[in-house]
Amino acid sequence: MESKAYDIKDGPKDGKKVFRQLGTCSRTFFYILNREFGHPKELEERAADVLAGGIMQKGHQCGMLWGASLAIGAEAYRVCANKNQAIHVAVVATQQVMASFIQREHTINCNDITRCDFSSKLSFAKYFFSGRFLHCFDLAEQWAPEAVKAAYDSLSHIETVSQEACLSCATEVARKMGASEEEMVMVAGFAGGLGLSGAACGALSAAIWMKSLEWCRQEIKKSPLKNSGSKAILNSFYHATDSKILCSDITGERFRNLIDHTKFIENGGCASLINTLAEA
Repeated sequence: MESKAYDIKDGPKDGKKVFRQLGTCSRTFFYILNREFGHPKELEERAADVLAGGIMQKGHQCGMLWGASLAIGAEAYRVCANKNQAIHVAVVATQQVMASFIQREHTINCNDITRCDFSSKLSFAKYFFSGRFLHCFDLAEQWAPEAVKAAYDSLSHIETVSQEACLSCATEVARKMGASEEEMVMVAGFAGGLGLSGAACGALSAAIWMKSLEWCRQEIKKSPLKNSGSKAILNSFYHATDSKILCSDITGERFRNLIDHTKFIENGGCASLINTLAEA
């Protein structure tokens, strides 16, 4: 990507409007960043609905972050010299966007932001009628320019990024599920619980998004939130991990950088789980 001075004042100012139109936070930020990069991906964006509410509304990492990371991965694929460099760039840029988000919200988790258990009708009603949902719309409006700036700042320095072999658990799941090289890079930033944060499993989110994408190719109008395949993947995941979902709990690791994560995957780390997710 050609380096450019990006001014937040010139950033998107319609985050709230887009959120209302598209309906989910994850799809909203996938769309907004794709639009800024000049490469819309309607099908892939719609498939991201399943990551809203913190991965199928489970309250983990905010869907805005998952959607932004997917857009970053797509752009990394376009601008990098090869897949290794693109994976590295996607992870680092995802980390920068997450840092921007944390600076504003002091958390990455949906349930901390919404204070809502989306599986509970009572909790959801309280979220809606209390007006707490308005905070999410305001967040979309206010953070969108900052997210775009963070993405541009990271993607504008790809020449400094190594092209040595590197792996992402999310990319490996996508590969085993028949993903294209572009799709593999799109989910690369999910590595290690999204940007190596150790939070809810990035390989799980990659598998759920891939299954949703497959479903969206067949169902043109329906929401992928109705896709039973994503629920089957989640159930298989819980069975395989004894209901653990945090990367740090599953792996027993805190990845300092992508080199550590790559070595972990190369040495067979999470191989069984990756296979389970790919086959679910």
